[in-house]
Amino acid sequence: MKKQYDKKRVVLNLILIAASVALLIYANENMSFYSKRIINLCAVYAIMGLSMNLINGFTGMFSLGSAGFMAIGAYAVAIFTVPVDVRAEVFYLQPMWPLIANIHIGFLPAMILGGFLSAIAAFLIGFPVLRLRGDYLAIATLGFSEIIRIAFTNLQTVTNGPLGIKYIPSFDEIWWPVGVAIVTTVFMFLLIKSTYGRAFKAIREDEIAAEAMGINLFKHKMLSFVISGFMAGMGGALMAGILGTIDPKQFLFTLTYNFLLIIVLGGMGSISGTIISSVIVTAGLEWLRIADEPMIMFGYHIPMFRPGFRMVVFSILLMAIVLFFSKGLMGTKELSWELLGNWYKRQRARFIKKDPSLKGGGSK
Repeated sequence: MKKQYDKKRVVLNLILIAASVALLIYANENMSFYSKRIINLCAVYAIMGLSMNLINGFTGMFSLGSAGFMAIGAYAVAIFTVPVDVRAEVFYLQPMWPLIANIHIGFLPAMILGGFLSAIAAFLIGFPVLRLRGDYLAIATLGFSEIIRIAFTNLQTVTNGPLGIKYIPSFDEIWWPVGVAIVTTVFMFLLIKSTYGRAFKAIREDEIAAEAMGINLFKHKMLSFVISGFMAGMGGALMAGILGTIDPKQFLFTLTYNFLLIIVLGGMGSISGTIISSVIVTAGLEWLRIADEPMIMFGYHIPMFRPGFRMVVFSILLMAIVLFFSKGLMGTKELSWELLGNWYKRQRARFIKKDPSLKGGGSK
């Protein structure tokens, strides 16, 4: 019985993978630039959500430093992928630092470099702050995030200061962001199911009990923090490749609240919930732009529909979701064939209870 069920699950997974690849190929070839931009942003926000959920949701720490790590990855791509012959146009107030002025690398190595630099920064920041807990840890990581942003604002010969960096080679296709998001998701599933993932969850549930069981708290917290920093750096690198231009104001601490919203909405400790909520938040804000435009109904101009009203509508929708799903859309569960099958059985049982004639395919 179990062997038959495993075979059915493999078949369903293969069908899902084939359908997803076909859908992505169709989207990349036929969708508009605007639609592909939304898909790319959804993928980046999914990566950032997973990065933050690893710390906050699975390890139980309260960190607000994601925007700073994202900035490191973004600037790594911006500095090293801008063509050498146009750097004088970008750094026109002060020339670029001579040691890096002639270094040019491709997007992939720059993205990996950005991830490693973010991981190193997370390692250096983690030593003084990971001994803190709760709100103190949140304030400390938020402070370091702002320090990183302000440092980039003042490093004129490296980051071009407050002017930012333009002429970053950008891409319109969805393969880079979506591909990295898929790899990140698979990595997260494997990590959480490993012994390290179980240790993270043990720390989240009870640090004293976890330490009593022989788990090194500082080592596992640091590991979670560094991996999260690497993922955030990759997300920032992809954001730079999507936008084609960056500046320090894009990485204000308010950006971290968007990622916090995603993991709370999807479920603290749910990978699939984070992915679902990243699509809802990113695409939902774009779809609701209709609320920012004047609306005339039956010849009467509705005064509420004006610029900024979409945020009011979006906030109301989020409040409704939180009221009905207090632990997020998925809680700590993961979307699986078993979960979908059980949901289908419950819905079918409800309909049969209302109409017994439905039992047995409708025959009485």
